[in-house]
Amino acid sequence: MGVDWLQVVRRLQTISQAGLTYARDPYDVERYQALRELAGEITAGSTGVDAGAANAILALETGYATPKVDVRAVVFLDGKVLLVRERADGGWALPGGWADLGETPGENAAREVREEAGLNVRAVKVLAVWDRDRHGHPPLLWHAYKIFIRCELVGGAAATGGSGIDTDGAEFFAPDALPPLSTDRVTPAQVARMFEHLRQPDLPTDFDA
Repeated sequence: MGVDWLQVVRRLQTISQAGLTYARDPYDVERYQALRELAGEITAGSTGVDAGAANAILALETGYATPKVDVRAVVFLDGKVLLVRERADGGWALPGGWADLGETPGENAAREVREEAGLNVRAVKVLAVWDRDRHGHPPLLWHAYKIFIRCELVGGAAATGGSGIDTDGAEFFAPDALPPLSTDRVTPAQVARMFEHLRQPDLPTDFDA
């Protein structure tokens, strides 16, 4: 069985990040810095990213290490779901992104829809809270949770185009006519599950136990 280098890097980063947060002895600080540099070297060796760039990315994380949170808005209209096209890879995804500080999950979801699709919505129900690692996404350096929030259109206007910095299109799609998805952000199985929530609105929130 091969080594899962992504998990190794995450563990090293978690240890070094906590150590640099709480250590007071200068020799301990030096050791934790060396440990973080090792995580960067492993990242570079397993991904091809420059070691200096990898270390710079890891150094941005401070404080006690916790999972990142990705909030996705689920907006339906006439049995179709709102998707936005990502500039990064040309794939489509539910509107959303990393949660911003100072906003509730619902506020994050509504803002993302407004920024990426030009629509006003209000959050009404959390449909799923999933561990990204367990749902078939491509590997990511950070451990992340994904929150899917059902949102209702305010005024009922349909999207005609994307308006976000990271997106360049927004449309509603039927479940049997989905475009190629940006699987870094959302998978076909996740979108299919959102349609199940539409058909059965009394379903409880999904989560990874």
